[in-house]
Amino acid sequence: MPFEALNLREELSVHNIVTIHYFEYMNTFDFPGESHDFWELVCVDKGEVIITADEIPYILKRGQIFFHAPNQFHSLRANGRTAPNLVVISFHCKAACMEFFRDRVMDITETERTLLASIISEARNCICPPFDNPYTEKMQRLEDPVFGAEQLIKLYMEQMLLLMIRRGDQSSLGDAHPVKSVTQHNESMLYQRVVNYLDEHIREHMTIEKICKANLIGRSQLQKLFRERNHCGVIYYFSCRKIELAKELIRENHHNFTQISDDLGYTSVHYFSRQFKKIAGMTPSEYASSIKGLAERR
Repeated sequence: MPFEALNLREELSVHNIVTIHYFEYMNTFDFPGESHDFWELVCVDKGEVIITADEIPYILKRGQIFFHAPNQFHSLRANGRTAPNLVVISFHCKAACMEFFRDRVMDITETERTLLASIISEARNCICPPFDNPYTEKMQRLEDPVFGAEQLIKLYMEQMLLLMIRRGDQSSLGDAHPVKSVTQHNESMLYQRVVNYLDEHIREHMTIEKICKANLIGRSQLQKLFRERNHCGVIYYFSCRKIELAKELIRENHHNFTQISDDLGYTSVHYFSRQFKKIAGMTPSEYASSIKGLAERR
């Protein structure tokens, strides 16, 4: 009996990507609005923004996402208090099931957050920077892209959209969620407990011994948890969180570098500047100038 292939059903297809952005905006940022013939998703990675969709306002907080439908007029502004970080991706998809996203604010899951991060990561493997320029109208390919990067962007986008639609349709959930083992569950809870502890003490000086004692965890287990999830040690992770908060404070423009350094528990503004450059790739002054220039251009 001859074999007969099964043609796989395709519920949706992302035909092409128009732009991929990761923005770190000032707390005073205000985009007056636009419309275009493709979909655009906005996901808040940090802070809060106010968006409009056909003049209807929505407040988006950290971990929330909104999809602007084709030809929908939309605008965006910061709330004047916190400096937001945003993922913005625009793309073409003509599938009828995309209507599921129209005028809907959704919380993203950890899986969906990971897929968004993977899209940003693969974009850096095949598309010329910068990724924080809101005036980009045509992305340029790298001369020597990483093999498969563009296709992975397409696959990650389609996977994220399918998972979100499936999650929104309670009737289709069934047994789709795998059951974690007890060990995995306990490790996830422990990791989250440590992350919460670090966030609560972000303005302090931190040591591995202090983290271990406060969270009743061994040194090797602590390092293993963070290397598995972040590919770095816990102290480097903590330093990165500090610098992200420093960026936010710089964008809010209420304090000078010495005040920010003191507020975040650094021993001196010079040490703060060295740590900032080591992690961010530029000094605090260079970062402030780049953000200020972008805001003034807008």
